Amino acid sequence: MLPMNIYQISEHQVTLIGEVPYAAPESGFLWIDATHDEVADNPELWRNAIEHATATRIYDLHLQDVINQKHPSYFDSTQDYAMVVFRKLSFNADLASVESNIDNSERRKIPPALSKLMTQPVAFLLMERALVTVHAANSRTIEATRTRLLEYKHKPEGNTQHNRPPTSPAELALRLLNAMVDQYLDLRQPLTGQIDRWQRALLNPRRAFQDWTALLDARIELRKLDHLCEEQHDALQELRDYFVDNNQGENNRAQDLLLVRVHDVMEHITRVLNHARRLEASIESAVQIHFSAMAHRTSEIMRTLTVITALFMPLTVITGIFGMNFVDMPLLKNHSGFWIAMGLMLAIVISLLLFFRRRRYLDDRRSDNERPRD
Repeated sequence: MLPMNIYQISEHQVTLIGEVPYAAPESGFLWIDATHDEVADNPELWRNAIEHATATRIYDLHLQDVINQKHPSYFDSTQDYAMVVFRKLSFNADLASVESNIDNSERRKIPPALSKLMTQPVAFLLMERALVTVHAANSRTIEATRTRLLEYKHKPEGNTQHNRPPTSPAELALRLLNAMVDQYLDLRQPLTGQIDRWQRALLNPRRAFQDWTALLDARIELRKLDHLCEEQHDALQELRDYFVDNNQGENNRAQDLLLVRVHDVMEHITRVLNHARRLEASIESAVQIHFSAMAHRTSEIMRTLTVITALFMPLTVITGIFGMNFVDMPLLKNHSGFWIAMGLMLAIVISLLLFFRRRRYLDDRRSDNERPRD
């Protein structure tokens, strides 16, 4: 027996089946769940079991996509089934398997908030009476959905749409996709906090910013999140078109609910995409402000040095003249010559200071801040 979980989901109950059924159930549908390792151990045997239970054979290329843990998000369809690959977040339970698939050249010093952006694919095979999912081991979303379904108890009175079992494989797949996208939404607060800390560090005049490598890695990760969300949005857009095309002429409530769920998941992905772009723009703006502040500070220093040079230049000329080796020079043998020369140099310095002050070369920031407001 293959090591995979099979559930029979009907309107009133959810049952865990111990063996691969010979055919699809008369009422409800099947949810066949497996991990990448379970499928990769014997892909052909797994495909035969799926064909045995659903009367649908998976194509060779799709079988390779199912076990490919580096596959991007995408959508494809055949006459018998539709396939969706969606990259979900990998948490601590999955980090060991994720890191084993990362090349040494890709290992970087990633901040804690951005290290949570590591992802793994989940494959969904949508059939008429069955949903097949293949994912990494210890998936929180899958485990939570299993527990919630198995704990379901039918209540004839007061049963709401929120706690009822899914009525179709497509609805179950959309519930799983919605839960996976919500995990991306939960990252917005820690990501925003990390970017805010970097912005304050970049604009801190008392301490030089040193985390340039981490900042570059953060920009790379946010750009990856941007591309990831675009791929996810495109895949779900094609899934929505698939639902519309395969249900032409049908105007029922179940079809409307499916489209509403698809639109809701797509809207969540769009929110994540917009947030990633805002964070990336915030990093670029903070870096630009940082270098603008550094350039302004350098300009202030150069202006101060220029003023000092301009003040001492005429004094250097005077001392150079009196240092010439002539026999007769004015004021050289005068008892008051020294004080006359010093007074002349002081007068020149005061005149230049008044000139610079009038031309606003010496205006400081404190005087600007103390200027009365209207």
